[in-house]
Amino acid sequence: MFDSHAIGSRNAGFAKRISTHLAAALVTFCLLQIFIVAKMGGSLVLHLGIIVAIGGFAVAARGLERRWHMLERSDLSQSGLALRFRRDLLQLWVASLLGAMLWIPVAIIFRFLFS
Repeated sequence: MFDSHAIGSRNAGFAKRISTHLAAALVTFCLLQIFIVAKMGGSLVLHLGIIVAIGGFAVAARGLERRWHMLERSDLSQSGLALRFRRDLLQLWVASLLGAMLWIPVAIIFRFLFS
């Protein structure tokens, strides 16, 4: 599932591939957050929280990208890199999807306390 390559990127390194996944995960994370907060009747405070969450995600994504640039320059085998790549992709997408879903209980509690 996570080993499939985009057309033309068969020779791309792991760092390039993780960058592509990071960009897609960030867009997914942003859109899910905006959709969830909008459907929950989000206030300005929740929308400001989205900005903070996206900033945190971007900082973490940059750290993961740097890690992969260093891993590619190391002397690890391709199978070792592939295993780490699949693990990092799974963690990235789980964090991206579940992280956005955390707004549901936050919005419910916010609405209960301030509405």
